[in-house]
Amino acid sequence: MPPVLIDLLVVLIILIAIILIAAWLLAGRATRRWKPDPACTPDTYHLPFEHVTFTARDGVRLGGRLTGEQGRRPVVIFCAGLFGSMDGDTGLVPAFYKAGFDVLQFDWRGHGISDGQRVTLGIDESKDLVGAIDFLQARGVKRIGLLGFSMGAGVALRVAAQDERARCIIADGANRHLFHVIQEAFRSRIGLALKPFAWLVVKFIELRLGGISLDEASPLGEVGKISPRPVLFIHGGSDPFVSLADQEALFAACGDPKTLWRVEGAGHREAEKVEPEAYRERVTGFFKANL
Repeated sequence: MPPVLIDLLVVLIILIAIILIAAWLLAGRATRRWKPDPACTPDTYHLPFEHVTFTARDGVRLGGRLTGEQGRRPVVIFCAGLFGSMDGDTGLVPAFYKAGFDVLQFDWRGHGISDGQRVTLGIDESKDLVGAIDFLQARGVKRIGLLGFSMGAGVALRVAAQDERARCIIADGANRHLFHVIQEAFRSRIGLALKPFAWLVVKFIELRLGGISLDEASPLGEVGKISPRPVLFIHGGSDPFVSLADQEALFAACGDPKTLWRVEGAGHREAEKVEPEAYRERVTGFFKANL
């Protein structure tokens, strides 16, 4: 073989190795245990709350907080986004408390104060949310709503499709499939979707998770089962991770009654940041009307 071809072959092998290593490392980053967000408890806002623990449907111990009067008030479960913890959403709790709701926050497995050493990107997390509903039901709570953020929005939609104890759902920033999220993330950062590399990352994530298909985490095929319970979809018009096409696909797949609120100029989970007053009015108003 000519020396120049040998050199080209070596370069090609090195490039392939770099691509494989990069994809493997990204897959590891996506599934590893994450530290909590900066501490922010309801006590910061002088609200009554208690620390609670309960188990997911598969026995994983989860930690959380129940804020409110803990009487006959309806309860909204906050479903946090990926890579964060319940602390990141506590700023919304005062508005719900004032509107007459108790709020259950908790950390997903592999996050914050909960057990678990890996994140399954919405697959096993559905067992966490069902465990949270079980916990509230054991306490006699009958009116339960779900407010999900990003990954938590997808989990909320999938669980609600199978569990009628969730009376109504708000999905803030739900995505169609992680494969699409990765493509859109690359597109927003470098102008290219890098579809083959995104596919490779997804396959390595599935490999790290023991062969689980990330198709299981997609809410697209499940949202149609939620009807006739109401769903409010919230999306940013400039979301770098969830394309407008994917936003429309999720909304179209959902049965009535449903509402889509798209905030122009807002990125991923930035509707509250761009329209804070309108956001609080809409989300609390939705639960007032349906719980």
